[in-house]
Amino acid sequence: MMVRKSKGLSERHISVLKFLVKYGHENGRPPSIREIGDAANISSTSVVNYYLEQLDKMGYIERDSRVSRGLRLTDKINEVVEMITDLIRVPILGRIVASEPVPVPSSDFNYYDADSTVEIAASLLPEPEKNKQLFALEVQGDSMIDAMVNEGDFVIMKPINNAEVRNGDMVAVWLPNKDETTLKYFYKEKDGYRLQPANPTMQPIFINKEEPLDIKGKVVMVIRRLDTVEV
Repeated sequence: MMVRKSKGLSERHISVLKFLVKYGHENGRPPSIREIGDAANISSTSVVNYYLEQLDKMGYIERDSRVSRGLRLTDKINEVVEMITDLIRVPILGRIVASEPVPVPSSDFNYYDADSTVEIAASLLPEPEKNKQLFALEVQGDSMIDAMVNEGDFVIMKPINNAEVRNGDMVAVWLPNKDETTLKYFYKEKDGYRLQPANPTMQPIFINKEEPLDIKGKVVMVIRRLDTVEV
């Protein structure tokens, strides 16, 4: 990918910023100094710190030396994000409940306006998904926490139907008889379907094979909030 230089940013600065964006999307937390060095081909942690200090002074990141992995990207990253990533804008269609299936009021479908999107780097998507008509849903609930899907995250979905779903897929499921929706792992069983949470405190949901069930989409990526955390 050709990268245009921005005033004050060297190729090494851009390399570090690219990794910070990519790592945050994939892991939901900032990388360590060693991980940044490995990604940017910098062997010395002091040199990594030098570049991070410069990015801090330029306003692209904020650092907290009292916290392990204590850095975060600032809003100024938006000025150069198109330089450091090949962006895809994915429309936000609404919310999905990651809990017991619950009725979804019409307001949830209208929670975001028609222009609401999340931006993701195309390089983070599996190759076959880059040209799909992807959509995003905001997650509510904690039934998928062991799959690293937390409340407030966005799941990036590709549309699939009942014939395309495979055991173990994380899917958005619509239960027409109950007018309910949920986000779960899908498993087809002898007498019906099992919707499996990724939370040991919750029980699976069993759907009889005579009951209608509509698969709306499969999760291909999770967009997490990049918070400063202590580890």
